[in-house]
Amino acid sequence: MKNIVVLISGNGSNLQAIIDACKQKKINGTIRAVFSNKADAFGLERAREANIPAHALLASQFASREAFDRELMQEIDAYAPDLVVLAGYMRILSPAFVAHYAGRLINIHPSLLPKYPGLHTHRQVLENGDEVHGTTVHFVTDELDGGPVILQAQVPVFEGDTEEDVTARVQTQEHAIYPLVVSWFVDGRLSMQENKAWLDGVCLPEQGYAAE
Repeated sequence: MKNIVVLISGNGSNLQAIIDACKQKKINGTIRAVFSNKADAFGLERAREANIPAHALLASQFASREAFDRELMQEIDAYAPDLVVLAGYMRILSPAFVAHYAGRLINIHPSLLPKYPGLHTHRQVLENGDEVHGTTVHFVTDELDGGPVILQAQVPVFEGDTEEDVTARVQTQEHAIYPLVVSWFVDGRLSMQENKAWLDGVCLPEQGYAAE
């Protein structure tokens, strides 16, 4: 069984989707620990409910981002992770952290990257009148919300939609595609080589895997 460590900052709905997929044996791996940079993150409760070790590591305890990330790496490595999953983790990671987990660090971002990196993606979509929005799972590199795209899911945006409407629609897709990508990785089907995502020995295009 492959070891998975999940990093969160908030509600942890994607964490819950991965916990459920592990329980249902859709993911051939075990979540060994959950870490948050917020002590009150509800995702930590989700982890405890599932009997997964839950840790809060607060930036205020450290003199620098590098010092924080060094401690976080040490604590993560105690669980010997095969894969580190960012599930709504809102801290920018240091280059040393990204390099340490290169090729086994994935993130989910609520937009169709490369559109709308950073925050407030749903708001930007509504302000710009986009008719299509979505979510992206990608390998993490030093580039903010960059890194090779693995899988995207699109959702429609309707006239009169609120941010809440769009958020709910996107999250439904996230909860489907993130566990799927995790399963691909733990089954040895997915890897990052030369800054590209590869699935089943095939180099994926820039927009990631596209179903026929």
